[in-house]
Amino acid sequence: MGDYLQTVTEVYAQAARQPDPGLCCLPTAVWQLPGLSYPPRMLEMNYGCGSTVDPREIRQEDSIVYVGVGGGLELLQFAYLVRRRGGVIGVDPVAEMRQAAWANLIEAERLNPWFRREFVELREGDALALPLAEQSVTVAAQNCLFNVFRETELRRALSEIYRVLRPQGRFYTSDPVAPEPLPRALTEDNRLRARCISGCPTLETYLAVLSETGFGRIEVRARFPYRVLSPSEFPALKRPVVLESVEIVAHKVSPPSDGPAVFLGETVTYIGADQGWLDEISGTYLPRGVPMPVSRHAAQRLSRLPFIWYTPPTWYARPNGCC
Repeated sequence: MGDYLQTVTEVYAQAARQPDPGLCCLPTAVWQLPGLSYPPRMLEMNYGCGSTVDPREIRQEDSIVYVGVGGGLELLQFAYLVRRRGGVIGVDPVAEMRQAAWANLIEAERLNPWFRREFVELREGDALALPLAEQSVTVAAQNCLFNVFRETELRRALSEIYRVLRPQGRFYTSDPVAPEPLPRALTEDNRLRARCISGCPTLETYLAVLSETGFGRIEVRARFPYRVLSPSEFPALKRPVVLESVEIVAHKVSPPSDGPAVFLGETVTYIGADQGWLDEISGTYLPRGVPMPVSRHAAQRLSRLPFIWYTPPTWYARPNGCC
């Protein structure tokens, strides 16, 4: 284990022993669903930078792995939807964090008549060597963890996610990103990296690594400010830098012929004289006047046509993008 990964372990072990509200700048979204109650300490350990998971997309038959268990909040939320023995697996290398999450889940069982501890399994392991068989889950998720990795480890972690997902499986990921590469004085600071500040890749790097891992469809569901780094706080900076949190869903599907389909919230609309127009390349029919979500590749191709109205990225990609 590299020095910086040892620092990550130490930071999260301390956060398990004593909740640290400053560990991440944005708490994970807490689902408000009928009959779902959270132990107070679980909420105090709500470390994260967002949440890509839409409860409407989780099926009862899904098998889910969550990497980096935190206080167990996401595990409980997934269990709410799956409700079967071993349907949710949490993986974490930090013994203190696993112990804290398990204590919170025991309390959650007392608060929630529907919940059974057997719905959740905690396993020792880390993102770089997931203790799961190949193609064993339909859903994988992580929140504000992968940004602590350097690019070599990020590629390895994503390869592990890809390995354990079944075909058609989905990877829900939320991480902060930087608008440009940060100075080495920050990126080489192990503690700042462990605290989700200095390890942030650019969004383009993140999307490229997801594509190169093999994910054939990538949807950016949200992009919003995470934290502002100022020269007064970090002298290595020449000007303030706005870190953003991005929420992404990557699908283990075969990519189209022109490369992975990356959806950023772009749309195209047919505005010609006919009732609609068939894009013969993708086989997609565009009804007149109706904006259709499209991938980055399709947007670049279709926006050149005189009878197509193009709208730029909104950073909210609907799941039903057409091509």
